[in-house]
Amino acid sequence: MAQTDELVIAIDGPSGAGKSSTARGVAVRLGLDYLDTGAMYRAMSWACMTGGVDMTIEGAMIERARGAELRMGLDPADPRVVVDGRDITAAIREPVIAEHVSSVARVIPIRELLTDQMRSIIAGSGRIVAEGRDVTTVVWPQAQLRLLMVADPAARIARREAELAGAAGHERVVSSIVDRDRKDSAVSRFEAPAEGVRLLDTTHLGLGEVIDEVVAMIPEQRS
Repeated sequence: MAQTDELVIAIDGPSGAGKSSTARGVAVRLGLDYLDTGAMYRAMSWACMTGGVDMTIEGAMIERARGAELRMGLDPADPRVVVDGRDITAAIREPVIAEHVSSVARVIPIRELLTDQMRSIIAGSGRIVAEGRDVTTVVWPQAQLRLLMVADPAARIARREAELAGAAGHERVVSSIVDRDRKDSAVSRFEAPAEGVRLLDTTHLGLGEVIDEVVAMIPEQRS
């Protein structure tokens, strides 16, 4: 495939399915940009929480989100997240952000705002791997490859614990995954593939194997 050809790979899935590591790995291998749409919701959650916004008042959250200047780095080797000139790449990975991000994600005007930004980023790149909850169905359903990654709960929990490196206890990790899935499923469908979306179960696959599987699925992809 020529370097100038458009190539958008959209990957959705629940927490711990491995979509972030896979998306970054595929992007690095193929020389593509990378977009973590979930990080955009985390960034808005951080903006609200650090701005003293009451997370139970939708109007206040919407006002803060509309006023926040969000910049997403697209380098898969170092995807930075900046809000209002401040690098919050590490800050948005704190467990407290994960616990409150659904409060922001369920607010429809904020979802619409961020979806517009996601579409602008993808269109501006043209060669990108974008991952999240509803990239395949809402954000960019015209992607050349649309993929839903899943894994059984035990595998997802183990991966998240390894990712956090002991920063959160087992019960907290289990609760965060179960609660996020329940809350996010109210505003986006990511538990079963939509028409035209391919399913990839990563339960028994290592990261390299998953990346190989995804690359092999890309239409007309040549190594």
